[in-house]
Amino acid sequence: MPKLDGILETALYTGDMARARAFYEGTLGLQPIFEDKRLVAYGVAGRDVLLIFPQGAATETVTFPGGTIPGHDGSGPQHIAFRVGKEEMAVWETHLATCGVAIEGETKWSRGGRSIYFRDPDGHLLELATPGLWAVY
Repeated sequence: MPKLDGILETALYTGDMARARAFYEGTLGLQPIFEDKRLVAYGVAGRDVLLIFPQGAATETVTFPGGTIPGHDGSGPQHIAFRVGKEEMAVWETHLATCGVAIEGETKWSRGGRSIYFRDPDGHLLELATPGLWAVY
């Protein structure tokens, strides 16, 4: 079996790109590494990429000199988790409260990790998780 080296990109879809950008750039502090009329790409921790597409903007196949990207889209609340250090969790909780972001849930995992859950302006469920959640993290 060929091996996978990780998950490179995760995509979310927004009904309001300006609002989504204000949240991901202002509240989460992400910086765009690429943007065009179809999407904004954010680098996360120097190795992962979060793609934000306007809903419906990526449903058509895109052809460019290097190849093609098949159409895709998503609807409804989706979920992604960000890795954070144990020592950063309290700082994040304070920061989210300062930004008016409500923490909807919290879990203490049997392996020692901890997660908090909150939503972006489109209702996507975001998670901050410390090591000790999965056997691989």
